[in-house]
Amino acid sequence: MSTRTPHVVVVMGVAGTGKTTIGPLVADALGVPYAEGDDFHPPANIAKMSAGTPLDDDDRWPWLDAIGAWAHRRAGLGGVVSSSALKRAYRDRLRAAAPDVVFLHLTGDRELIESRMAERKGHFMPTALLDSQFATLQPLGADEAGVAVDVAGTPEEIAERAVTALRGLDT
Repeated sequence: MSTRTPHVVVVMGVAGTGKTTIGPLVADALGVPYAEGDDFHPPANIAKMSAGTPLDDDDRWPWLDAIGAWAHRRAGLGGVVSSSALKRAYRDRLRAAAPDVVFLHLTGDRELIESRMAERKGHFMPTALLDSQFATLQPLGADEAGVAVDVAGTPEEIAERAVTALRGLDT
């Protein structure tokens, strides 16, 4: 039996990589709760994105602070939360609130991600903002605790690769 402290995992990546699909599967496999990062957005952010306007840093800080507060409360207990966390500065902000978070960066081919975005129904993030997401993305640095997992395949395959990679952080 493992005595390690469960991680708080931030599932990150551009829109359409499957954070909302993969996050709960990973949380389930790890036996920890999942929190949907989009639920932390204030209504003004959702309205802005729904209108096709990318968020700026001033829009994102309160959202990241709310996610960081959740992660801080889960320290030592574990959890999985989604957040695009596209810039290093955003991840630094999350780490400032919860120093032991680890990141699961969902990566993939732009065409695959765009096709998945086009198929989803009822989401406020339009495919028109995908280019701005890729332009903003700063992949995990070598000094950042986390793993990158490709999103090709079924959700179950992706989640299995993610859990295996996350468990590898403990060795």
